[in-house]
Amino acid sequence: MTNARVDSRLFEPTRLGPLALPNRLVMAPLTRNRAGADGVPTPIMATYYAQRASAGLIIAEAATPNAVGQTYPNIPAIYNDAHVAGWRNVTDAVHASGGRMFLQLQHGGRAGHPDNSGLTPVAPSPIPLPETIHTPSGRQDAVVPREMSLEDIHSTVADFAAAARNAVDAGFAGVEVHGANGHLLHQFMARGSNHRTDAYGGSVAGRIRFAVEVVRAVAEAIGPERVGLRISPGVTFNGIDEGDTESIYPALVEALADTGLAYLHVVFADPEQPLFQEIRKAWPGTLMANPVLGWGGPLPADGGRAAGERLLAAGADLISLGRAFLANPDLVERLRADAPLNPVGDKGLMYVGGEAGYTDYPVLAAVPAAA
Repeated sequence: MTNARVDSRLFEPTRLGPLALPNRLVMAPLTRNRAGADGVPTPIMATYYAQRASAGLIIAEAATPNAVGQTYPNIPAIYNDAHVAGWRNVTDAVHASGGRMFLQLQHGGRAGHPDNSGLTPVAPSPIPLPETIHTPSGRQDAVVPREMSLEDIHSTVADFAAAARNAVDAGFAGVEVHGANGHLLHQFMARGSNHRTDAYGGSVAGRIRFAVEVVRAVAEAIGPERVGLRISPGVTFNGIDEGDTESIYPALVEALADTGLAYLHVVFADPEQPLFQEIRKAWPGTLMANPVLGWGGPLPADGGRAAGERLLAAGADLISLGRAFLANPDLVERLRADAPLNPVGDKGLMYVGGEAGYTDYPVLAAVPAAA
C-alpha cells in the first residue's frame, strides 16, 4: 500500500454549526429511486447510508416537501408521519454507525409528471420541461405545468418549512434546500422558465425572491445553523436557461448573507471560475463545493480527491462527492490510505431498485491492497 497523504486538509476535523465533523468530505445527495411508491424510505436505504457513515457529513437524497413536488417514481418524501418514521429508521442506522446526516428538500416544479405524482406539476410559468421525463411506464413527454398562484407560492414556502421540521423529527441534523439543477427554486431564478410579471418574476430581485423566502422560512422553522442551500450557477440541467447567471448569484448570496446558514453548496464548482471566486468572497459562512469531474464521463481514478484539494486551496471549506461515495462505502478510508477505488457500476443499476449497484460495493478489507 502506498504512503497515505496524511497532510491533506480533506481529512481535517472541522465544525458545521453545532456539528463536529471528523473530516471535510461530504457525501452529496444522490437520487437512487429506492423508496416505496408512497415515498416512504425502505430498509435497504438504511443499509446504504449506514455503510457510508464515515463521511464527514451525509446529505441524504432529495425528498419532496409535498405531493405535487414529486419528480420521478420511488422518490422519498418528507410530508407525512409515515415518511418521518421511514427516515427515522435511516438516521438511526447512520447514527449507530457514527455518522451525521442532513436531508435535501427538493420540489421538482415542472420536472414532474401526473403519472408519478397523480397531479399536474406546478411551476413559475406554464412552460413545459423541454425533454422527456421518466415515469413508471417509461419516458414520456413532459406536460405543461400549472402556473403557480400567489397562494400556491405561499403554501409551498410553508410546505418547505413543515418538511424541515419533519426532517428534524426524523433525526436529521439539518436540511439542504435544493435550489439547483433545474428544480423549482432554480426555475424561478431562470429567465427561460420564469416569465412572470408579478413580484416573483422580471428583475433578478423578483426571480430570486421565491428562493430567498423558502430559505428564510426553513431557517426560521428549525434554526439557520441547521440549513444549507444548494446552487448550480450556469448549469443547464432540466432545460434551464438562466439568462443572466453573473447577476443572479451575487444577488442571491447578498440576500442570504445575513441569515447565518450552515453552508452554501456550489455544484460543479471550478476554482478558476471568476463567479466561484466572487461567491467565495461574498459568502460569509461555510462554503461547500462539489467539483467538476466530467459530467457524463468516467469518474477520475482518485474519485475527485485532487479536484477537492484544489477547491479547498481556493477557499472552500467542505468538499462534496457523489459517485465516489456511491461506489466506495469506505471512501474516506480509501482516500486516506491511497487505496484503489471501486469503479462505478453499470449506470442501468443506479435507479432500478435492489442491492445491485447500491449496497453491494466491497469495502477495503475485502479488496487487494495497492502495491
